Amino acid sequence: MIDKIVPSIEAALADVRDGSIVLVGGFGGAGVPEELIDALIAQGARNLTIVNNNAGNGELGIAALLKAGRVRKIVCSYPRQADSHHFQSLYHAGKVELELVPQGTLSERMRAAGAGIGAFYTPTGYGTDLAKGKETRVIDGRGYVLERPLHADFAFVKAHRGDRLGNLVYRRTTRNFNPVMATAGRVTIAEVEELVEPGEIDPDVVHTPGIFVQRILRGAAYEKRIEQRTTRPARRG
Repeated sequence: MIDKIVPSIEAALADVRDGSIVLVGGFGGAGVPEELIDALIAQGARNLTIVNNNAGNGELGIAALLKAGRVRKIVCSYPRQADSHHFQSLYHAGKVELELVPQGTLSERMRAAGAGIGAFYTPTGYGTDLAKGKETRVIDGRGYVLERPLHADFAFVKAHRGDRLGNLVYRRTTRNFNPVMATAGRVTIAEVEELVEPGEIDPDVVHTPGIFVQRILRGAAYEKRIEQRTTRPARRG
């Protein structure tokens, strides 16, 4: 009987080694596998390369991993925002590297890894510093940059629902990078809000088939966070 449920979060992360490349799902605060990240901090792996849309928010998730000094390099498309202070201080101190990748290119590099594509051409970044050192060519009069797939040792994803076979369903915006990352990791570990029995998920609504998931675990109750709240003074009179 196939059963990908791990006995503990510690067991799920036992083979993450120093220097591992880890894809981490999420977009801002949506769909971030925070329990896996917290457990990775406790596990102790260092010199990690972290791939995510951004470089952490506030004090949680990837920001906490950066604060703990476990990250050697960040690969992302949006490193600087109002509450990315841990990344900014580490980067300016020369303690963390940055590989800046346009958002669509980042997603396509991971999709290419999962699909077995050796490389692809994209017009994004052509003629800019992002194309330096990369192969370029002109196709039908338009410039393109050759980009290579982004493989990883591990992919951490968060889903709304999953079963012991590893089939996953994401809820609304938490879908973001999670499905494509699940295909690009050598080992994909899924943190889910609900664990159900096989057959309880309609096959037509499965976003990530179980073939891409090696380990699955149920997280605790989740706080629904507001990434950034902006208010204005109340109108009087």
